[in-house]
Amino acid sequence: MFTQDDLKLFESKGISAAQVESQLEDFKNGFPFLKLKAAAAIGNGILACDDAECDNYVSIWENYKAEGKDIVKFVPASGAASRMFKDLFAFVDAGYDAPTTDFEKNFFGHIHQFAFFNQLDAVCQKNQGCGIDALVEKGEYKAVVKNLLEETGLNYGQLPKGLLEFHTYAGTTRTPVEEHLVEGALYAGSKGVVAIHFTVSHEHRALFESKIKAVLPVYEKEFGVKYEVSMSEQLPSTDTIAANVDNTPFRDDKGRLVFRPGGHGALIANLNNIDADIVFVKNIDNVVPDRIKDDTVKYKKVLAGVLVALQKQAFDYLQQLESGSYSHDTLEKIIRFVQRDLCCRNEDIKNLEDADLVIYLKNKLNRPMRVCGVVKNVGEPGGGPFLTYNSDGSVSSQILESSQIDKSNQEYVDMFVKGTHFNPVDLVCALKDCKGDKFDLTRYVDKSTGFISSKSKNGRELKALELPGLWNGAMSDWNTVFVEVPLSTFNPVKTVNDLLREQHQ
Repeated sequence: MFTQDDLKLFESKGISAAQVESQLEDFKNGFPFLKLKAAAAIGNGILACDDAECDNYVSIWENYKAEGKDIVKFVPASGAASRMFKDLFAFVDAGYDAPTTDFEKNFFGHIHQFAFFNQLDAVCQKNQGCGIDALVEKGEYKAVVKNLLEETGLNYGQLPKGLLEFHTYAGTTRTPVEEHLVEGALYAGSKGVVAIHFTVSHEHRALFESKIKAVLPVYEKEFGVKYEVSMSEQLPSTDTIAANVDNTPFRDDKGRLVFRPGGHGALIANLNNIDADIVFVKNIDNVVPDRIKDDTVKYKKVLAGVLVALQKQAFDYLQQLESGSYSHDTLEKIIRFVQRDLCCRNEDIKNLEDADLVIYLKNKLNRPMRVCGVVKNVGEPGGGPFLTYNSDGSVSSQILESSQIDKSNQEYVDMFVKGTHFNPVDLVCALKDCKGDKFDLTRYVDKSTGFISSKSKNGRELKALELPGLWNGAMSDWNTVFVEVPLSTFNPVKTVNDLLREQHQ
């Protein structure tokens, strides 16, 4: 099936022929739907903290930080911003010249409110000989958009989201990268050091490095901290082969096999390379200006406090089990902790002898742990918190996407549609065991939870394979706890006009 050139390509990527063959089998067989117990809800898989409990968890986190632990803020930032401007690209190609759709009218009607206005106005004056207002008055709307999107202008259509001007401050603006630097100083610093890791694309890495080098002194002085910023790129070994509609390998016009990035699930390899006790994970575009950061900072600390409190208890119980000095009553306490606090239940354990029960409990306690913030569902597209069955018969908390749910099962569809909460990608992760050794995160991936989607290349249809999502199947076998956080902590920017929302002004 594979030529010598194919094998050389595999070798250059660090992928074996067996892996490629396995991926082609995935195209043929598809991925199984998950078996659901229920949509998670408050009192059934989601923890809701009152003010006193929040204060207690914030205190727990502050005390933990004071111990000098290694803490990292991990920000997936490799995505290009092109999808943000889909409607504006369509306007440039449209058969009309003046704003016609509601989106176009909203964009031009509030163009002065964008943080990038001054920069765009300057480039319009340079390239067109006049500013935005004059171009609009002359009806040259498309010239404004081209100066925003194209390489001769600001090139926003090709830049990564992290480097776009999002927010306006007195006399300056901030990009998402800068907002994450500020956030890091407010809740993730340890020993006066704020460690932040960005995953970036190879083509944009130099731009990120240049921006960060320019702004770090400003924020180090403002917050009295030292930043340690690192970056990584998605590994070529996590690319996946593309397939034809008949599931045979897709080749380009020159007969070369086509590989595609494996999706955000590929970043489990990048996360696995982080040496830290606690890691915060948050998407690049979910940031807000300083005036409304208080909720974000508070609840990041709450999530982290819940995590370290649960981890301490899990470690204590593990040490008791390892010592062999425990009573049946102690086992009952540990069972209640695993079931109630770690949200992992298995009805079959009541039939286990104590020796087998101890093995089961050790396995459940000795694994990576994450606490995930979830917000009330307001109709945003994406995944939600569920209680699902695992291969060992246990039921645990998982974040699911709609594609993982059997649409022919009306009960499951109702669970998804009527779910009370939504996943905003707001995670705090514990990556080391009770002995201080790093977990090998690749061991906890459910490989049967990938995704297959339809794409095209040069006008030809192809099938693309995405690896189990970073916060979905890639963390399937972690201990997962859901905590409700306010909607004010979730302000993603999916289109350029989202920057006109009050939260980003």
